[in-house]
Amino acid sequence: MPRWVRISLRVLSGIFLLIVITYLGLAFYVNTHKEEILASVNKKINENINGKFTAESIEPTFLQGFPRVSLRIKNVTLKDSLWDSHKNTLLEAEDFNISINILAFLRGTLEVKKIDINDAKIHLFIAENGYSNTAIFKPKQEKETTGESSSFAEIKAFNLHNVIFISENLKGKKLFEFSINELKGRLDYNSKGWEAAVNLDASAQSLAFNTVHGSFIKDKTLNGKLDIVYDEKAETIVFEPNDLEIGSDNFNIGGKFSIGKTKSDFSLHIKADNILWKNASNLLSNNISRQLNRFDLEKPIDVNCDIIGDLNAEGDPLFLVKAVVKNNRLHIPDGIIDNCSFNGMYTNELVKGKGFDDPNSVVKLMNFKGAYKEIPFVMDSAIINDFSKPIVSGVFKANFPLEKLNNCVDKDLMAFSKGNANVELHFKADVVDFEITKPFVSGLVKIDNGDMRYVPRNLVFKNTNVALNFTDKDLFISNIRLQSGKSIVNMEGSIQNFLNLYYTEPEKLVLNWKVTSPQLYLGEFLGFLENRKTVKHAPVKTKKGNGNDKLDFLFEKSNVALSVQIDKFYYNKFTATNTKADLLLSDSGITIRNAVVNHAGGQVKLNGSVQQGKTKNHFSIKANVSNVAIEKFFYAFNDFDMESLKSKNLKGYLTTAAAISGAISNEGKLIPKSMDGMVGFTLKNGALLKFEPIKSAGKFAFPFRDLDTITFSNLKGNLDISGEKITIHPMQINSSVLNMDVAGIYSFGKGTNIALDVPLRNPKNDKGITDKEKLEERRNRGIVLHLLASDGDDGKIKIRLVSKKTRNEEVDLKSNKQ
Repeated sequence: MPRWVRISLRVLSGIFLLIVITYLGLAFYVNTHKEEILASVNKKINENINGKFTAESIEPTFLQGFPRVSLRIKNVTLKDSLWDSHKNTLLEAEDFNISINILAFLRGTLEVKKIDINDAKIHLFIAENGYSNTAIFKPKQEKETTGESSSFAEIKAFNLHNVIFISENLKGKKLFEFSINELKGRLDYNSKGWEAAVNLDASAQSLAFNTVHGSFIKDKTLNGKLDIVYDEKAETIVFEPNDLEIGSDNFNIGGKFSIGKTKSDFSLHIKADNILWKNASNLLSNNISRQLNRFDLEKPIDVNCDIIGDLNAEGDPLFLVKAVVKNNRLHIPDGIIDNCSFNGMYTNELVKGKGFDDPNSVVKLMNFKGAYKEIPFVMDSAIINDFSKPIVSGVFKANFPLEKLNNCVDKDLMAFSKGNANVELHFKADVVDFEITKPFVSGLVKIDNGDMRYVPRNLVFKNTNVALNFTDKDLFISNIRLQSGKSIVNMEGSIQNFLNLYYTEPEKLVLNWKVTSPQLYLGEFLGFLENRKTVKHAPVKTKKGNGNDKLDFLFEKSNVALSVQIDKFYYNKFTATNTKADLLLSDSGITIRNAVVNHAGGQVKLNGSVQQGKTKNHFSIKANVSNVAIEKFFYAFNDFDMESLKSKNLKGYLTTAAAISGAISNEGKLIPKSMDGMVGFTLKNGALLKFEPIKSAGKFAFPFRDLDTITFSNLKGNLDISGEKITIHPMQINSSVLNMDVAGIYSFGKGTNIALDVPLRNPKNDKGITDKEKLEERRNRGIVLHLLASDGDDGKIKIRLVSKKTRNEEVDLKSNKQ
């Protein structure tokens, strides 16, 4: 070994031995002067605080702080001067270790280089009047005035183990509480202040910026590194951006805190590039996360959050949250939105200067895109503001094949098979428990060439066009073209105060329709007469009910007022032209007003109603028939179900006034024995053609008269209808073959009993007489036959000759029985 090496080793060994001997001497001194040192530590610390520092005992710990001397102080307490009033101890530590410069201590200066705190509680407290127990530390100006120097100016390191840290601010209603498993840090001093590098292993019991609303990151673990910079002149502590693990997610967090006597503002910036919605929600206070957990995004999202406030200010700080969602799957209370993308923003300061609270809060969703039950849609913007009474607004746009609605609408309510829908709606709605209620919309919904079926009434519409124009209050419906079978219907309508009544009193809604049709076959719409099929929905969990329920209720309970104009109208054998009517469709049935129908060369005016029932539908009609061809009129109504008298037996022009009630089946057929009412009629230029009951009776009595064609001048009569029987009030018939007086009962079934007085005088003999009195006088000259038309054994009407007395007795007897 070279000589210079040997000399160097000897010198170094000597120096090391000197240090060891010196350290042992110092340690020996400390060990033999523990009470003096403890008293000195107490004195030095108490000289630098506005309060009281106490410790139970002190022991040296050899080698732990080599080459310095480390002191383990047991049961340390640090109380401010007003502790007796608030009882919140700043520091309680079972084990408090400090590493001191013993040479400086021997000179009378306590220089703490390192602090280790174990099994302790640190409680920072601010009272409602703004007083803080951190006032225990004398401000710099006070130290400069008294000439004191800081005992902790040279702290280089600090460790905390099993420490509870609490920052309680009654003035600002804030509470931060952490359980620190391990916290290690080093301090480097410079001309501006100091810098610290800290490693943290802790958990959060409370991070409440407003204790009224609860805690953020409650019961979440915290692991990571913190780089902290203290600027003494600016009186700020800055947390440089660093990665911190909160729970199971990584965040990048930076911040700034003012710690001056007059300043307590702070700002935090938090960034998470890849976090699940549920995880992010569960980091928030319970009152928020409970609502946000109604929703979920399956894939991670990017989130940035800024929190800016004043630690001494009451209420929440400013929150500004931004999120980016791309091609995600959003779960909402009513279903799932696929391919969901949007840029989101939340702040609790919509209008600057109006505070950081719920009424001034807003959520904005920009460029929202997605597909709900395969229906694609976009919203350029959607806004939820005023969280005390939340209101959502935005613009909803969608363009999709109409069949996609089958995924949204109950299959037992509506079914769509063809067509296209185009939607652009501006909406505004209340939000109750994070569910949209009573939306008010304006905009346009267009359906082109749609095929649809209304299932409860089995109504099918083809090539349907619809345009729905929503205003703030009303709904206008235009350009509707419905095709059902051979029927074509064009419609325009409106509903006043639509959205308000839809959610409050749908039964008061009135849909005003203007309906025109080139041709309408009523039989294709008889579904409205059927007993409506009950729509069974799956059980609904939400208290708001199901959208299909509301839509179905609307269809059945709302009222529809129609102004109808039909060029050609068909119903079974009935045909009409230029039909006009006002109809009111309600939950209970149909009301017909001012209906005018051109039929059989004449006109029919009608007012009435149809009341729906389970198996049959009751109707009540007042009709005025003017100058219609009677043969066509009877043909159109299936001869009114008469067995003997048919439309082929009649000719002439009928004018009548009728008030009739009865019942029809769901298939639109007259229910036997259900009619009741009265009819008054006039028949002009009438004729009875090949009517067998007359021919069979007259071929013997009037063998030389033309019984195939019996013409009438003016025939007038009044009839009462009750069930299947028609009461014929006394009626005079003057015809080309014979004259007669008729009265009695005609029955569609059994019970016909009609009295006929027939003068045998040939009416042709009086053809030239125009004087009515003279004509009436000559009418009954000669032989008068008294006939009785009644049911035969074969069910057909038989006419027999009887005496007038017998005939009248039989007619009266049957009338009384009936």
